[in-house]
Amino acid sequence: MADEQANTVLYDVSEGLATITLNRPDAMNALNTAAKVALRDALLEASADPAVRAVLLTATGRAFCVGQDLKEHVATLLATREAGDGNALSTVREHYNPIVRAITEMPKPVVAGVNGVAAGAGFGFALAADYRVVADTASFNTSFAGVALTADSGVSWTLPRLIGQSRAADLLFFPRSISAQDALELGIVNRVVPADELAEQAAAVARTLAAGPTVAYAALKESMAYGAGHTLAETLEKEDELQTRAGASQDHTIAVEAFLAKEKPVYLGK
Repeated sequence: MADEQANTVLYDVSEGLATITLNRPDAMNALNTAAKVALRDALLEASADPAVRAVLLTATGRAFCVGQDLKEHVATLLATREAGDGNALSTVREHYNPIVRAITEMPKPVVAGVNGVAAGAGFGFALAADYRVVADTASFNTSFAGVALTADSGVSWTLPRLIGQSRAADLLFFPRSISAQDALELGIVNRVVPADELAEQAAAVARTLAAGPTVAYAALKESMAYGAGHTLAETLEKEDELQTRAGASQDHTIAVEAFLAKEKPVYLGK
């Protein structure tokens, strides 16, 4: 990563866990181009690294991510209009889509540790994660309609699947702040924890997954994504394919042997 990009997103790997931290606290982790490129590249690096078995996506400061850096966006908007180019939001194709696909298609679990407000694309990134641990002071906002835009970062796909079409339409057409507790009751998040415990508890969840059966987790991600768009019959076929893969893993043998020996399995992630 270039220096500017490296500073906007921090990347650390320890004991199978890659921690990716948005690091523009003074800007509430708004996404300028450097941050988007750095986040995309960090996620792709984690996905490709066999030493990484889980990812924790979190942020510094009082916000998780408020979405697009509107100061940068206004400058881009004016420049493209002056040049006669109507595509001021090519960042969706170049950055947001690859980021969401890197999270959802990664063959290992991704935990979002949401420390503060998650809005717009930041909300989308949290929704794309496999598991969300959220500070009790955090909040969520779709934001898009508030600046006369439609949803991006996968929100139009993830949000209805989590809370239903009607509730998703309500949050999208009437963007507003949703508290962590309300998000828990709606089914948007998995756990709400005290703000001063967020870093510790989110990391604990991610470390547990990093020590788990990575092949099985990858298959679970793939089967749930497949099932969302296919029939039961097709999904049963996919489950058969994925179960064959999981059953051939070393971790499955380790798990069965540990069960029979009444011991705790120590997985290899393969």
